[in-house]
Amino acid sequence: MALIAHTFEDDADRAAAVARLRVLVGGDAAVSETSQAKGSSDTAAGAGAADVPVLPALRPLIPGGVLRRGAAVTVGDRVRPWGDAPSYLALALAAGASAGGAWCGVVGLPAFGIAAASGMGADLSRFLMLDEPGERWAEAVAVLAGAVDLVLVRPPRRPAGEHVRRVGARIRRTARQRGAVLVVAGEWPGADLRLRLTDAAWSGLGEGTGHLTGRRVTIAAAGRGAAARERSARLWLPAADGAVREWAAETDAPMLPADSAERFGVSAEIRDGGEVVRLWSA
Repeated sequence: MALIAHTFEDDADRAAAVARLRVLVGGDAAVSETSQAKGSSDTAAGAGAADVPVLPALRPLIPGGVLRRGAAVTVGDRVRPWGDAPSYLALALAAGASAGGAWCGVVGLPAFGIAAASGMGADLSRFLMLDEPGERWAEAVAVLAGAVDLVLVRPPRRPAGEHVRRVGARIRRTARQRGAVLVVAGEWPGADLRLRLTDAAWSGLGEGTGHLTGRRVTIAAAGRGAAARERSARLWLPAADGAVREWAAETDAPMLPADSAERFGVSAEIRDGGEVVRLWSA
């Protein structure tokens, strides 16, 4: 069963997109709607539309500090094999976009991680979600690209050339369409920007006690054009309060709540999906 959930103002483009998605997924779709107060669209049309914002901590990884409309961005998390849920990095891109006023579409991620996205600052009233598009996922992305500013998708398999061309034409900014950013949980041939985790360490576990309080990661970015030069950043993704922050080497400890007591650290390693994950306790 497919689920379409949308919470947005009475905007003609987005209303039309929802209607088309209902037809696309057929009569078995379960629809959940929470409309906000009616008003005019706040998304500019055509070539004058602004690019899509990102969280401040991610800006050093992205040329110009914004996601360019028409760009395809892939997100890879080597310590978390792709399943129904996206990685924190994919959530962070969607969170930053919505927090900055952009509209987001999510396709093929039934376990999207609403609570985690909210902790990163996402404006959940600016999301439209289609959890199970089946083999028509590329059509769903093409529909959403005409109505939102960023589309996050997990294709069921490596995209075929036909899918890449069709979606590429719909996200491209032209005089007649504002374009969108495509964020792919997985592979996308010819991606403009590739973001991947090269290291990750969870903190918070003691000697058989405690709970995870934050994850320290290293993210590498590379791509085409202005993104050809590889960049990297060390971040808390997420920090103890769920936010995304820069990690400084001189403060090699998790960001615990203010009322947390100081304690000595211990470390351990576990295997997650065949990958070694380092755990560190404050």
